[in-house]
Amino acid sequence: MTDWTLRTLLAALHDGVAQRLQTSRNTMGHPVLKGDASETVWLDLLNTYLPERYRAARAVVIDSENRSSDQLDIVVFDRQYSPFVFQHAGVNVIPAESVYAVFEAKQSLDAAQVDYAQKKIASVRALHRTSLPIPHAGGTFDPKPLPWILGGILTLESGWNPALGDPASAALAKGDDQSRLDIGCIAAQGLFYREELGRYVLLPHTKAATAFLFELIARLQASATVPMIDVRAYARWLAD
Repeated sequence: MTDWTLRTLLAALHDGVAQRLQTSRNTMGHPVLKGDASETVWLDLLNTYLPERYRAARAVVIDSENRSSDQLDIVVFDRQYSPFVFQHAGVNVIPAESVYAVFEAKQSLDAAQVDYAQKKIASVRALHRTSLPIPHAGGTFDPKPLPWILGGILTLESGWNPALGDPASAALAKGDDQSRLDIGCIAAQGLFYREELGRYVLLPHTKAATAFLFELIARLQASATVPMIDVRAYARWLAD
C-alpha cells in the first residue's frame, strides 16, 4: 500500500515548475540571466516528461534552401528519425523537417510578448520542408503530408487583469495562419489553447504547468511522426 496519489503527483509537478520560475524571477537580477533561467525551467520540464522520441532545446531552425529562422527559446524536435542536429558553442541548428513545436519563454504575458512570439513562430513556419516517399516491404508509401508546427508562449504570470480575459483573447486573435499561437502556459494563473475551429480556450488553472504538459503531449501524439527528410537536398550545399 502506498500513500501516493495521482492528484498529489500531478500537483507536485506543477508546484515544482512554478516555484523554480518564481525563484528565477526573485533571485536573478539581470534580465538576460532571468530569461535564461526561466527558459531552463521549461526545457527541463519538457526534456524530463516528454516521451524519449522528443527533445527540447534553444535553437535556430534551418532549411534545405539555406534559410534560417530567428533564434528560438525552445524548439521541440524529433531525435528518433531526424538524421542530424548541428551544435557549436552552445548553439543548436535543427533541420526544419524535424520540428514539432516552437515556444517563446517570457516572464509575463502581454500584447507585446504575444506579438513577439507570433513573429518568431512565423519565421519557422515559413521555412521549406522536404518529405520523401517512405519505402516498405511492398514498395513505397506516398510522402507524408507536412505536419503543422505548433507554436506557443510560456510565462510565469500575465500582465493583464483578469489574467486570461478579453485583452488576452484579442491579442491571440491577431495572429494569421503563419504566426498564430496554438498553446501556452501562464504557470501562476492558467493556460490557453486553440481549438480546431479557431476558437481560443483560455482556462484559469491552479496546476497550469501540468495541464499544459498534458495538452501538449496530446497534440504531439496527434501530429504523429515527422516527414522523411531529403538529406540530399541539404548535401548539395557541400558542392565547391
